[in-house]
Amino acid sequence: MTEKEKMLAGELYNAADPTLVKDRARAKKLCQEFNTIDVTDYEGRLKILQELFQTNKSFTIDPTLWVDYGYNVTFGKNFYANHNCIFLDVNTITIGDNVMFASNVQLYTATHPVAAKERISGLELGYPITIGDNTWLGGGSIVCPGVNIGKNVVIGAGSVVSKNIPDNVVAVGNPCKIIRNL
Repeated sequence: MTEKEKMLAGELYNAADPTLVKDRARAKKLCQEFNTIDVTDYEGRLKILQELFQTNKSFTIDPTLWVDYGYNVTFGKNFYANHNCIFLDVNTITIGDNVMFASNVQLYTATHPVAAKERISGLELGYPITIGDNTWLGGGSIVCPGVNIGKNVVIGAGSVVSKNIPDNVVAVGNPCKIIRNL
């Protein structure tokens, strides 16, 4: 398996692999271009985002934005992300239809081994994140590796989502817990 294939399979992989380094540099360059383009140039911003995420879909993200690769993120229809979002997409991030992110939302598929010997070896891991249709993530929310958030969910501002969240709930806190059904 290539290092990229290992990365996407959730196995230990070498992030210093030349192909991955090149892909991350491409993504950082596009993020930098996006973050500095005239904010009134909506068509130019969308063009950069479509190249970054390798899609022809239309969606709205306000600068600033940072990603690891971009190509591991897929969006449904009618996606909106407010300012200062981060997508560490060493594994897949799948976002459903009609999803909204408030400012400072962070999605982390990336992680490191817990055992010190493995961790200091430099090898890394990543686990996918899925966010269901009609979901709203409040400002400053953090979604941890391997988490699935259901459909019709509201995640409260400042929440740290470290476990799966089912459909039709409001969940808040650190750690994020369900506080009511919808």
